[in-house]
Amino acid sequence: MTVRTVIRSRSGWMASSQGTVDFIVEQMALAGTVSARKMFGEYGIYCDGKMVALVCDDRLFVKPTYDGRAFVGACDEAPPYPAAKPHLVIGGDRWDDREWLSTLIRITAAQLPVPMKRSR
Repeated sequence: MTVRTVIRSRSGWMASSQGTVDFIVEQMALAGTVSARKMFGEYGIYCDGKMVALVCDDRLFVKPTYDGRAFVGACDEAPPYPAAKPHLVIGGDRWDDREWLSTLIRITAAQLPVPMKRSR
């Protein structure tokens, strides 16, 4: 599978495709237990139970951490959706490098806190 081209509609960006998300999750598999959950038409990416990234408009946004930024080097940052904090924007050219992407996700997950369980 190759990186897909983002398509613009008249109303703005198209929602992320399931194929793009499946490809990204597959490429991150060396990082641990990686999964995606649909959220408001886009996707949250989880590694070992921690949300580490978002796929919005077929773009990959990784949560910024100190070590993650150091690993990536120079990188664009942008909010994945309006009013969100900036995330690292990982270009599609990096998605094909499974080891690099898995290492970034492993580094990011290691620096994020364990999510608190919510009582229902």
